[in-house]
Amino acid sequence: MTTATPPAARTARPRVEGDWLFVPAPQAHRPVRLFCFPHAGGDATAYTPLARALAPVAEVWALRPPARGGRSRHPMPPDFDHLAAAVTEALAPHLTGGDGGRFAFYGQSFGALLAYEVARALPADRRPELVVAVGAPSPAEWSERETRDLDASELLRLTGLEESVRAHPDLVELALGAIRADLAVSATYRHRPHAPIGSAIHALAGADDPMLATPGLTGWAAHTRGAFGHRVVPGGHLLATVDRPGPADLLTSLLTAGPTSRPTSRPTSRPSSLPADRQVPAAPHHASREQ
Repeated sequence: MTTATPPAARTARPRVEGDWLFVPAPQAHRPVRLFCFPHAGGDATAYTPLARALAPVAEVWALRPPARGGRSRHPMPPDFDHLAAAVTEALAPHLTGGDGGRFAFYGQSFGALLAYEVARALPADRRPELVVAVGAPSPAEWSERETRDLDASELLRLTGLEESVRAHPDLVELALGAIRADLAVSATYRHRPHAPIGSAIHALAGADDPMLATPGLTGWAAHTRGAFGHRVVPGGHLLATVDRPGPADLLTSLLTAGPTSRPTSRPTSRPSSLPADRQVPAAPHHASREQ
């Protein structure tokens, strides 16, 4: 007896939704929407491999930041608060998602911070069921991160993108310009203490990330009243890139588990700020191997 092979995901041509959103692999059956937030200097097209890898489980809607790519003539908002407000307004009409209206956020580095703050800015009944934060300290720890004094060239090197553009001087300058624009906005971020959100949070770090100490992932636990998990996966500072889909298997698992499921990692110690029933799952170095 043979097992039936699931039908291939039906995707249409990539499309742009307004100024702010890019859908690399549109799907007719309207699955869960995964809104993806790029790293500093990143663009929406970097999520194309991930979009293809997640179909048909999820449909990626990637953020198109200004001051790069197809929005090179659009100015970056003057500070982080204005950027978060603009993104929140742009996303609001599209948060219906599919599969019963389900949607989630995924952000890398600076994009993780932006994804969280946009989730927090939304009304409590319109927040994502899940925020996946990659390669970033928690919002409360953001101003203390070791990367605060990096310049654009150093950040380009540490993210592993320098080799991709080194042979093309024009691309190098474009990349550095986008990074500078994002670093300027990032420098204006100020964490304001607030009640944790109800969305689940899953924090990830690449095993070879030179910019984030993996124990720092547990700081995200204090920012959610929902489920929390964290783990280390293969990769560097950026997991999803124009060349790699990133943690598609893990995201598939998280998104198919449903909005009420808790992480299955074995709980260990918890930060002292968390109540006893909110223990944090362990994240041993090289623990999970999804990529």
